[in-house]
Amino acid sequence: MALPSAAASPKAVEYTSSGNPSLLEEARDLWSYRELFFFLAWRDITIRYRQTILGAAWAVLQPVITMLVFTFLFGVVVKVDTGGMPAPIFYFSALLPWLYFAATVSNAGNSLVSNGDLIKKVYFPRLILPGAGALIGLADMAIGALILVAMMAYYGVLTWRLVLWLPLTGLLFAFSFGVGVVLSAINVKYRDVKHAIPFMIQIWMFLTRVIYPTNAIPSRFRWILTLNPLSGIIDAFRATVAPSASFDTSSLLLSIAATILVLIIGTTYFRRVEGYFTDIV
Repeated sequence: MALPSAAASPKAVEYTSSGNPSLLEEARDLWSYRELFFFLAWRDITIRYRQTILGAAWAVLQPVITMLVFTFLFGVVVKVDTGGMPAPIFYFSALLPWLYFAATVSNAGNSLVSNGDLIKKVYFPRLILPGAGALIGLADMAIGALILVAMMAYYGVLTWRLVLWLPLTGLLFAFSFGVGVVLSAINVKYRDVKHAIPFMIQIWMFLTRVIYPTNAIPSRFRWILTLNPLSGIIDAFRATVAPSASFDTSSLLLSIAATILVLIIGTTYFRRVEGYFTDIV
């Protein structure tokens, strides 16, 4: 399957640093290249499991094995209070959105640099690359969600509130995409970002309530973790799997506001600097 080119799409116009498009023009440009968006995502999915023995089973093994390790270390050894929720579900419900975020930031943040040859040879809206990086992780998350449903049925805690994963996944996608867009643009000029992303993700995990509940943090320090937008999102995911749990509305609203802000800052900065991508990527 050949990549779509500017010639194949008469609506598309190549913009340079001296004449950035308006938001409406860029939206039309992105829509005209929508097939490329899904093609790049599918390409990355197939490449990921090429020449592997287990293939797509890795999408299941990573969250399941991590959940088992967390359940043993923090549920059996440390005995972290899960608020009456079965420990495997407590950890798995937070691991799925966290692993999606971690993979998306890594894929999207490196998307421009890893596709440098494509950027130099073919014109297309560059925003498609981090967008495709954010899309590919949804397949793994969907598979993990099916496993979560089976686990909840086994423990007898299946609830209708799982349908809330759909809008929450949209929020998580938007936040992850926004962070990835910022990092991808900076990474083109400063390649330190490529090495900083894994370290940043590792630190970010400890600042997010993935392996511990909110009540495990002294009240005087909770406001610090609340400033992390990802905490509100993951807390909401976890609340949907516990019929008696209540949503932290203030934390979730803060996460929504932060997501909007990150998207605005990320896309604005990306559009401002994308003119020199071809020259230095």
